[in-house]
Amino acid sequence: MSNLEALLLGIVQGLTEFLPISSSGHLILVPWLQDYTFLQTHEAFNKTFDVALHFGTLVAAVGYFRVEVAVLTRGFLQAARQRAIRTQQQRLAVAIAIGTVPAVIAGGLGSSFIDKHLGEPWMIALQLIFFGALLGYADRMPQRRNLDDTELRDGWYIGLAQVLALAPGTSRSGITITAARWLGLDRDAAARFSFLLLIPAVAGATLFKAASAVHEGLPSGVAGPMVVGTIAAAVSGYLAISFLLRLVRTTSYRPFVLYRYVVGVAVLLIIATGLRPATF
Repeated sequence: MSNLEALLLGIVQGLTEFLPISSSGHLILVPWLQDYTFLQTHEAFNKTFDVALHFGTLVAAVGYFRVEVAVLTRGFLQAARQRAIRTQQQRLAVAIAIGTVPAVIAGGLGSSFIDKHLGEPWMIALQLIFFGALLGYADRMPQRRNLDDTELRDGWYIGLAQVLALAPGTSRSGITITAARWLGLDRDAAARFSFLLLIPAVAGATLFKAASAVHEGLPSGVAGPMVVGTIAAAVSGYLAISFLLRLVRTTSYRPFVLYRYVVGVAVLLIIATGLRPATF
């Protein structure tokens, strides 16, 4: 892999991890469109590079929400020590912890099935369209609550929805924002809860994949592309968070819904015309 290819995939990862358009789906579709099979044919490097990209987006999220992360971590530890929830910050911290559990369990039990049976371009196209429509519908719900009004059950319901994001094309941020809007959180609160929920989920997945990659042995000559990809994912991810939070203060999630429709239909047309195969 060249540094330029690593740069492209790092930017794609950073932008699509936080924008509700599916990072895993785009990381399959972009190489598919380019007939770029290096990651597919070099599994050891693919796993290592995936860890690097996710670490980059984790750095972006923690860097942007560093104050909130410190406050919520302290709140969770206080609630655990007191065995009681006494403040709204503690309630939000526990809600995020609860929301992390379903995806951790589902990811641990179903990772091999997901890798083998999900993620074909035609599947991604259909999921982009379907879950885009679901986001558009949920975003028309009334904005009744802000982040301070988050309840423990919100974390559970949003966490259950996050399980669906294990399938490429769904979008982790997209499905969690959809669930949050469905529950009545306003657009800004939905995005913030989604991004805060992403931090423990991505941190856990990154540690798990990193341990697996180290156990299987790191391939040689990967340092350059990994550094480039990590930095690109971190910078583009930080910019994506800032852009989305500014956007939803003045408008809806409709631009992302339309984008998902366009990409999904385009992929299906490319397959239907025979320009690219339906599978990768």
